[in-house]
Amino acid sequence: MADGGNTSLARTERGLTYPQPALPLAGQAVEVAEGVLWIRHSLPMALDHINVYAVADGEGWVIVDCGLNVDTTHAAWEQLFEGALGGRPVTAVVVTHLHPDHLGAAGWMCQRFGAPLMMSQLEYTSARMMVADDAMGPYAEAEAHYRRQGWADADIERWKSRFGGFAKQMAPIPRQYSRLSEGDVLDIGGREWTVIVGSGHSPEHVCLWRKDDNVFLSGDQILPRISSNIGVWSMEPMEDPLGDWLESLEDLKARLDPKLLVLPSHGEPFYGVIERLEALIRGHEVGLKRLERSLRQPCRAIDVFGALFARQIGPDLLGMATAESLAHLNYLERRGRVRRDRDADGVEWWTVVEDVQ
Repeated sequence: MADGGNTSLARTERGLTYPQPALPLAGQAVEVAEGVLWIRHSLPMALDHINVYAVADGEGWVIVDCGLNVDTTHAAWEQLFEGALGGRPVTAVVVTHLHPDHLGAAGWMCQRFGAPLMMSQLEYTSARMMVADDAMGPYAEAEAHYRRQGWADADIERWKSRFGGFAKQMAPIPRQYSRLSEGDVLDIGGREWTVIVGSGHSPEHVCLWRKDDNVFLSGDQILPRISSNIGVWSMEPMEDPLGDWLESLEDLKARLDPKLLVLPSHGEPFYGVIERLEALIRGHEVGLKRLERSLRQPCRAIDVFGALFARQIGPDLLGMATAESLAHLNYLERRGRVRRDRDADGVEWWTVVEDVQ
């Protein structure tokens, strides 16, 4: 086990304290709590890394999240198995949620060690369903959904050409798993970890809380510097994931110990969980107010990006940005604050119900 090369001191930024003076370098790990190693894998996208964790379990390790199923991730893991993890086997693989940077390499790792996969039921079944859906190719209902949001022909063709990306980033998902549910207690290395479930970013996101020393593996449910994507996708076009997300954040705010150490999937370990939960809630409330102001004139989902995002949205981010815009629009519609109308071409236009003061 080794830590990275940065020797700067722990620091405080925007009310959060970052206690680790170093990032793990490739092939290395940092012990962030007793028996818990912090590992980073690279991602080929704007969000360029994922944090995964190895928790000591007797003569082996429980791995929490796995990275993408790509050769570079496999190679990084092999280096870790022989180096920082000391040649000890993986006894179980816990996956916080279904997204490919978390679940992608899990099947590969489970097969390599004969280790069980542990996930919540909705995350596991949703992932299996999405892989099967990808195999069937683009479908008419999804195309109609995106055209309703204002996508042009070129956008639709780009979406069709890239369809199936979820499955392509996944090792075969094991056909057997061990279900994790709210309130379950896992014995890992003789210490108890309680399962805490959130939703909104994904349907049944698992977090793990070791209460005896206040260590909290948060996955994407609580991140220190960014807010997780909350999206409405073509499969469930009328749902309200932002409502689920805000409710989950309020629930965590009421339940969690303010002094716990948060180990997130992106960014760095930090203290200040209540301050961060409040900031996440406040950020969405501010975005919703800006969105309402922008809807004094009718807009499509693709017209409101400026109210919700600080950066320019290009073709590579169009799907995610459309999904997040719809999550905010559906949230406001459910609460009677905006309405949607369809024009003769079936395109949806949104308008605020009453002026924002």
